[in-house]
Amino acid sequence: MIRPMKNLLLVLTLGVFLAGCSKYLEEAPDQRAVLDSPEKVSELLTSAYPKASYYAFAEAMSDNAGDKGPGMGTMTFMNLDPWTFADVRSRSQDTPDFYWYSCYAAIAAANRALTYMATVTDPERYQSQRGEALLTRAYAHFMLATFFAKSYDEYTAETDPGIPYVTKPEEELLVKYERKTVAYTYEMIEQDLLAGLPLLDDARYKSAKYHFTKSAAHAFAARFYLFKKSYDKVITHANQVFIGTEISTMLRPNNSQAFLSMEYFESQAEYTKAENPANILLVEAASNWGASYQSLRFGLTSELLAQLMFKPNVTGGNFAYLIYGQESSYNIPKFRTHFVRSGLNANYGISYNMIPLFAAEEVLLNRAEAYAMLGNYSAAITDLNTFASKKIFYSQNYPVYDPEVHQITSSRLIGFYQNPDLKACLVNAVLDFKRREFLFEGMRYLDILRHRLPVVHETKDRLEKHILGPNDLRRTIQLPQEVTMSGLEQNPR
Repeated sequence: MIRPMKNLLLVLTLGVFLAGCSKYLEEAPDQRAVLDSPEKVSELLTSAYPKASYYAFAEAMSDNAGDKGPGMGTMTFMNLDPWTFADVRSRSQDTPDFYWYSCYAAIAAANRALTYMATVTDPERYQSQRGEALLTRAYAHFMLATFFAKSYDEYTAETDPGIPYVTKPEEELLVKYERKTVAYTYEMIEQDLLAGLPLLDDARYKSAKYHFTKSAAHAFAARFYLFKKSYDKVITHANQVFIGTEISTMLRPNNSQAFLSMEYFESQAEYTKAENPANILLVEAASNWGASYQSLRFGLTSELLAQLMFKPNVTGGNFAYLIYGQESSYNIPKFRTHFVRSGLNANYGISYNMIPLFAAEEVLLNRAEAYAMLGNYSAAITDLNTFASKKIFYSQNYPVYDPEVHQITSSRLIGFYQNPDLKACLVNAVLDFKRREFLFEGMRYLDILRHRLPVVHETKDRLEKHILGPNDLRRTIQLPQEVTMSGLEQNPR
């Protein structure tokens, strides 16, 4: 459905890593808080979540980004370089370098908290804070490994280079770090995740959606084990997210009359509200994505829009996502950028977006994929139908989901995907649903990495074609220049 727009640290964490960075990231964690109580540790841990977004470069590297053509959108290195699978020349917000350093800044805050808590005489008072610190440390390392190391492969993980897993605060300016292996990185992530999860106390949080609650930790675990292909554990942790809840009530009701009647800015605000049950973990990230994603040259084109939203899908119905704009600026209202001045009279500052790190839709679809991989096809189909019940309708003129008409069945899957292998059909359906649900959020590239899917980018005039094959070394993003200059092993190209 298209609507016109209405109204419209280590050497790794160098202290001066980006001239345009927020001063928040230029301060060492121990300068922001004197730790002498659980409350002060809690305050510090608000800094332990990466205050950066991967959406821009991950989306540009995926098959969700086409070429709108010369003069049809803004050209930036942040958008052009990942679309051509080149090293990104910019270091500003929304780039890989910015994300790398922001993740290690978050890790530094978590390590500072953990180091202090290891010295207290009353550790029982700090158990929940310790759990949150371990979860944030695990999450930041996991996302770094996702983009800057090869995806987990049980046959090569013991030799594939990982990323430095930092467990101590930096006390010296120059510290020598090792990459070790993907297997080691995943072992450390899992160790922190499993140690931290049982310590969490949701009642401690004043604004729970901005912290690792037990639900958010289980959502993270489901994603982690999906990458590790431990499908039984994906299901176990996903079930904990939905325990005691009717799953459909947690999903965004895109096909409901209430949602369809929302004005543009109303639906935009709704997407990242803490009160929205679909949002499991939110973070405020230094990002201009909310103001730029619709107008970049390499993004959602009319051809991709037709392919993703208007061509037949396995339900036989239509996707209820609201698409706004026109050829040069198609978008789904999800993110609103707000600008924070660096001082009262300053004319410069930094842009921020509120972004969901985990959502109920991802957890449900991750579970569906895990069910399919384990051969529980009926459970996978049930999850797909639960998802479709909130995302599919007949048409804009008849916005009704009819389970008898739109029901996904094994025969329907096999017929639609023209493949007698039901497992493959189920996985394709999961990936198709995720691709549309998380449009503009970079999630598609995570699935491209996991499944080694190829990506072909061709310019509008067909004079240039950029192909990212299943084994292309450029799938893994290069480490920042200072990092490799310090002696850390580069990613091969």
